[in-house]
Amino acid sequence: MSEEVLVRQCAPTLAGLKVGNIFSCIGEAGPELIREIGALNRRLVPRGIRMIPIRKADRSTLIYVYRPALLPEILFQPDAQKILQQCGYSGTSADAYVVQLICRLARSKAFPHEIGLFLGYPAEDVKGFIEHHAEDCKCCGCWKVYGDADEAEKTFCRYRKCVQVYCECLKKGIPLERLAVKTAC
Repeated sequence: MSEEVLVRQCAPTLAGLKVGNIFSCIGEAGPELIREIGALNRRLVPRGIRMIPIRKADRSTLIYVYRPALLPEILFQPDAQKILQQCGYSGTSADAYVVQLICRLARSKAFPHEIGLFLGYPAEDVKGFIEHHAEDCKCCGCWKVYGDADEAEKTFCRYRKCVQVYCECLKKGIPLERLAVKTAC
């Protein structure tokens, strides 16, 4: 997995604008990918970012890049808790919820819709996506919006700009550790 792929897919998380991103590593699997993730974690964990494989398929591995210190702020909001409990989640830690998400991904070919919470999408939009079966959204960008479309469009714009700037910085030789904004671990 190249640093370019990581930056292109996860710049908002690296920048501290977003709690998490997911992306697929196509054609990569097994011990080599685990070694690469381990090497990247040694560089990113001190910056408050963690990478974990969350689902393996025949020809790809789904990777979750996230900020563990920020995840509880998202998952333990009352609206998010309501969604997670309706989906069968229980526990008192964000880590326990991540484990439950991985189990749900393993049991189903489809994405569990609550995954949006783990990516920092507004609970109102995750709820709307579930209730409307992914139809009738107000707008669509990084996610389908059922709540505040104006605020979501501003967020989409910030994320696009972040990806652009981070890709340019990486091309200029700025190391990944400098691109990863340090937050509490």
